[in-house]
Amino acid sequence: MCGIYGITEKNEKLIKNIINKCSHRGPDGYNIFSNDKLTLGHNLLAITSKPNDGKQPWISENNNVLVYNGEIFNYNDLISTYKDKFFPKTTCDTELLSWLLDNIPYEKVLSNLIDSMHAIAWYNKSNNEIILSRDHAGIKPLYFAFINSGIIFCSEIKGLLSHVKDSSIIDRHALACTSFLGVNVLRQTIFKGIYKVFPGETIVYSIDQKKIKRSFRTFVKPYSNKKLNIDEFLQITSSTINNATLGIRKIGIFLSGGIDSSLIAYELRNNLQNISSFTNIMDPNEILNGEDHNSDAKVANLFSKSLDLNHHEVRITPDIISDYWNSTIKYMEEPRYNWNLPMYYFTNKFLSENKIIVTMAGDIGDELYGGYPNYFRIKNINNKPKTWNEFIRLWMKKFASPIKLNVKFDNEDLHELLLETLPEEIWNPDDIANSAMALDCITTVSEDFFTRNDKFGMAFSMEGRFPLASKQYMEYCLSVNSDYKFGTNLEQTKLPVKISYKNTLPDYILNKEKTGWSVPIVVWLSQFENIKNKYIEICSKEDGISPILSKDNYIGNPKRTLVTWMLRTWSQEYKMHL
Repeated sequence: MCGIYGITEKNEKLIKNIINKCSHRGPDGYNIFSNDKLTLGHNLLAITSKPNDGKQPWISENNNVLVYNGEIFNYNDLISTYKDKFFPKTTCDTELLSWLLDNIPYEKVLSNLIDSMHAIAWYNKSNNEIILSRDHAGIKPLYFAFINSGIIFCSEIKGLLSHVKDSSIIDRHALACTSFLGVNVLRQTIFKGIYKVFPGETIVYSIDQKKIKRSFRTFVKPYSNKKLNIDEFLQITSSTINNATLGIRKIGIFLSGGIDSSLIAYELRNNLQNISSFTNIMDPNEILNGEDHNSDAKVANLFSKSLDLNHHEVRITPDIISDYWNSTIKYMEEPRYNWNLPMYYFTNKFLSENKIIVTMAGDIGDELYGGYPNYFRIKNINNKPKTWNEFIRLWMKKFASPIKLNVKFDNEDLHELLLETLPEEIWNPDDIANSAMALDCITTVSEDFFTRNDKFGMAFSMEGRFPLASKQYMEYCLSVNSDYKFGTNLEQTKLPVKISYKNTLPDYILNKEKTGWSVPIVVWLSQFENIKNKYIEICSKEDGISPILSKDNYIGNPKRTLVTWMLRTWSQEYKMHL
């Protein structure tokens, strides 16, 4: 795990400066490659016992150069497949990836061969091209911008800001998308002139022509042509989870008390020793609208004892919200409709202090198994969408009430942008519920869950893994028709897991009412002076975004109030303007 950086000019000083800004991504060393065409940089977080084996930038036998952030989860399978052609000198997947790119068309390598989480920059010397690529689910981030000498790219936005003209200007389309959806799923980031490589996208950039020659995307489509086979589901779930244990570093599991993280803990416990698990405890615990915010923690504690895990409780207090609010927003880089971010940030800090290097989380399980009530409603809707256009309108309805902006941009404008941005190939009119799950995987999951985990984990030099997000596993789950994921009511969801694991996971896990992993922030904001004062401090300052935030956001709707607070904090932290 690491950070990758590059620019299409000889400028080692600039890349070293970016590496320094992102040093948290790789405390185990850095290296730079340069010639008269480009400069590539890399800093390393070592996961294996021989970190020097994976030293990057990696120069291949063909003199091509690779910088790579990620893990190849089918590494052993590929080694076996190419054993008569590939003779590794190390046990590092960087060497394998470099060899594959040298000897097999990159389209095949990146689309079909590797099952991985990755952000890749590969310099093809003979063609004088830079190939940028992200994994199928967008687990690892990668950003880029166009500059006078060509292109510049980085694992984090902060590394680009001082090198991209006008990046302190707020991109209004990205802001509008954030205001409506809670996350920004567009190409452009909210920083003008800085763009993201889409989940599953490969971009081919010609250094000579100073332009993108082509791009293509690889993502998991909802074929929905299978019945649920219990034996098959158990086998592929177990193998997928255990394939995510590459390396020797200490593993910590985010144990929420829900089905997905419990499933991962159960499967790992069968094959690994000395696993640590972590769950959050709200202090004070407020019961808000009948919801006990510590109900998940109680279940997680009980389950961890049954597996004999090394379990830890992470105490979340109002002080954490106020003390870490600004740091949280700064590390996240783009704002989100998620006021639980300080809790996530502090939890990663806690794991790091407990010597964890690799984290495991159950994110994307709900999107594969049909865990959210919205999927059940889509499944049973009377007037089913008949076109891609109608499907996007339906998909948009699930999001939170938008922040009110004093700009000429409405729901119809966003709808047109999404039609241009989102891949229509993900639409399966014969199974709209699975289509919604597949679309969520490459939009909200990538932009919220995965990005959050990467930014906060790497802030404390930890690698985050999502065992359920392997390409093979996603393909299997989204090939199971949604008829087999739901029963007759909202309580009967995630049936593949509930049916397949009914004899191994306890009832209090399988039949637990679904709750969110959240802080009782609405109550805390009204009751605790430190949080109220932090809110007042931020909202009393002038900043670049406040002129277009309607006063309606500050009254009557707690969610809008909290998101407004987050947007203004972000604007102030990055000194943004319109």
